[in-house]
Amino acid sequence: MTHTIKVLFRLFILIFYMRTSTSLDSLAVNQSIRDGQTLVSANGIFEIGFFSPGNSKGRYLGMWYKNLTPLTAVWVANRETPVHNNSGVLKLNENGVLVILSGANSNVWSSKISETVFVNNSINAQLLDTGNFVLKNGKDYILWQSFDYPCDTLLPGMKLGWNLVTGLNKIQSSWKSTDDPAKGEYSSGVDLRGYPQVVIMKGSAIKLRVGSWNGRSFTGYPTQPLKEKQIFEFVITDKEVYHRYEVVDRSMICVYRLSLTGNLQALCWTSHSSSRIVIYTDAEDSCDNYAMCGANSICNMDGNVPKCECLKSYVPKFPEQWNISYWSGGCVPKIELVCGNNNTSGFLRYKEMKLPDTSSSLYNKTMNLVECQRVCTKNCSCTGYANMDIRNGGSGCLLWFGDLVDMRVISQWGQDLFIKVPSSELDYISVDVPRSMKKRLVRITVGLITVGFLTCACIIIFIRKVAPRLYRRAPFQKRQVYSRLIKEDMDLPIFDFSILVKATYNFSSTNKLGEGGFGPVYKGTLVDGKEVAIKRHSKVSDQGLEEFKNEVVLIAKLQHRNLVKLLGCCIHREEMLLIYEYMPNKSLDYFIFDETRSKLLGWTHRSHIIAGIARGLLYLHQDSRLRIIHRDLKTSNILLDAHMIPKISDFGLARTFGGDQVEAKTKKMVGTYGYMPPEYAVHGRYSMKSDVFSFGVIILEIISGNKIKGFYDSENSLNLLGYAWRLWIENMPLELLDTHLFEMCISSEVIRSIHVGLLCVQQKPEDRPDMSSVILMLKGEKLLPQPKAPGFYSGKSSLEATSLSSNQMSLTIFEAR
Repeated sequence: MTHTIKVLFRLFILIFYMRTSTSLDSLAVNQSIRDGQTLVSANGIFEIGFFSPGNSKGRYLGMWYKNLTPLTAVWVANRETPVHNNSGVLKLNENGVLVILSGANSNVWSSKISETVFVNNSINAQLLDTGNFVLKNGKDYILWQSFDYPCDTLLPGMKLGWNLVTGLNKIQSSWKSTDDPAKGEYSSGVDLRGYPQVVIMKGSAIKLRVGSWNGRSFTGYPTQPLKEKQIFEFVITDKEVYHRYEVVDRSMICVYRLSLTGNLQALCWTSHSSSRIVIYTDAEDSCDNYAMCGANSICNMDGNVPKCECLKSYVPKFPEQWNISYWSGGCVPKIELVCGNNNTSGFLRYKEMKLPDTSSSLYNKTMNLVECQRVCTKNCSCTGYANMDIRNGGSGCLLWFGDLVDMRVISQWGQDLFIKVPSSELDYISVDVPRSMKKRLVRITVGLITVGFLTCACIIIFIRKVAPRLYRRAPFQKRQVYSRLIKEDMDLPIFDFSILVKATYNFSSTNKLGEGGFGPVYKGTLVDGKEVAIKRHSKVSDQGLEEFKNEVVLIAKLQHRNLVKLLGCCIHREEMLLIYEYMPNKSLDYFIFDETRSKLLGWTHRSHIIAGIARGLLYLHQDSRLRIIHRDLKTSNILLDAHMIPKISDFGLARTFGGDQVEAKTKKMVGTYGYMPPEYAVHGRYSMKSDVFSFGVIILEIISGNKIKGFYDSENSLNLLGYAWRLWIENMPLELLDTHLFEMCISSEVIRSIHVGLLCVQQKPEDRPDMSSVILMLKGEKLLPQPKAPGFYSGKSSLEATSLSSNQMSLTIFEAR
């Protein structure tokens, strides 16, 4: 009897499974899959089923590549409405609509069908090998498809853009977090204004312009690194405007993902490995930020620092801001162009350019470049032109009107742009120059070229033959000596270079955390799974072996809760690397200067961070075995751990004091613009009070949410210190407070912190308190004297102030990040 019951039970389960299960890749009407079951495309490439991303407890219907690990969802159906248990069901219902049901058949999600469907046996939902999940009526007629509703990932063949007939806009949107696939704040799509272009948006504002299509690539996102593996196209018709790509190299899978931070990444897998690699990441430098330099200006990366230059015949709109590297005001024409019959304009050619924002442009597919120039010359509002398509010598015409925005130099992959300027600004030799003068100019030119050629030849010979020998001797021997000292005396682990290469995926750009004066910093994962931060020396850095040794010697001997911990180092041939504990919340400037992330730091967090930095400085100045002056204290050198505890980092420029020493002097000042006190910037004198000044600047930045470099009170010609001082003497200190903090702070604590900050940035070092007094002041355990005027409060930069010195000193200023 028991055996019979078991057989009947198994038969019931089999019948139930046959009624609810499906074929491998499709669902017929009234068929379904439950949580735990999946659909798999015909050739086993894609799989659809329920999953939980990251640490989420919600269940989502997602799609992924079946044989790749870890599971990486490329599409999510119910991204806004998770199923909160394992009761989820995907069903093709009796009305021919795909639905996700939860619990007692409550509808969580459904496919969108814009027409009434006559339901019959020919309707089915099928997962294709392309990754497109389609609902078909018959063999070929598609009622609905997942390709019309991208999430954060673009697959080969998926269209990004507009269906002009139905009005459907297919956009890519980031996840809200690694645990939540709901739409985040970043999106990517096609902007239809003017000549269509692809843009990445942060909310309703443009974050980055991928750019317009020039026949080979997007002008702001060169595809040359990937052209051997993929084919890109941009289509403009009366019915559609879209971008898509196809994979040529079948041995590689490549998708484009919009990351949580709004970066566009090409994620690829090879057929030989299931491990993911990132082979291209967009927005790696400041020039990629939309309109970084304002209007009529070109952004260029000078090493790792952005540099803005006005177009020729243009001048900065706000020169005083331009002089302190605050460029967003852009440039305006120096000489107004003359229109009409007296038109005396011409065109300057700029090479290797990312073309300007095309939202205010006109385009014509049939015009050539000569006709394009003629039209622009006659139109008074036209400011520039370029080829629409650069293939086969160029074709088509793009015309810009008004300001030219978001230009940058893109070496090798940019294109020619022609800017209209007054004829007086064109560089040429007049045809009226006498023949004898022309001959003299030719002879001078030939002579200069010859001398230049010989000089270059000598330099090349020196660099290739002599310099390597000189470099290999002393520096290499010096590195070997330092390596032995570290091993024998410092008791500090020495890491093998190959381990660090593997830990950072060969120093992949996606692992890059930031850039400092010493060089780039990468996130690494060691063999045991421990996450670390790896600082790698850059060959173009002003810092070198001495700073490397300095950091190792100093920080290895320091142990404090508010100092970053050095785990080890590596010296390998020309490579010098430092390995630190990993700080998941990056640096202080990452939070307080960002419009969105700053909201996460309430007053309680900020006051704790101020106190933590103060305790770390007190340890350096008084409580450690060595008396240490940091000399480069700034917000980007304050790292935050998982609990938002601040840790002072970057000791490459630090110096030690012995015995009763209170001050030292140098002829080479190093540090960061805005954080250096007057006595150091002007006379080269530094002491513990130098760090106190920098700490005061940081307090005012934390409270206001403004950068010392970027802030400018144009009404009173004041920088941040001057602005804070003016509010203090006018009895309005709370006006300095970050607007995000108004409803969440204790005003007396804020005013006390501002008071302490102003005491720390006073002009004379002897007027500033030491760090032990600062800590008591912040706790309210010490009476606060009235502050005196701060250093550099007039609004002039510290760089300008150094011109007051008669000393012959070399000055190294690092841009504040």
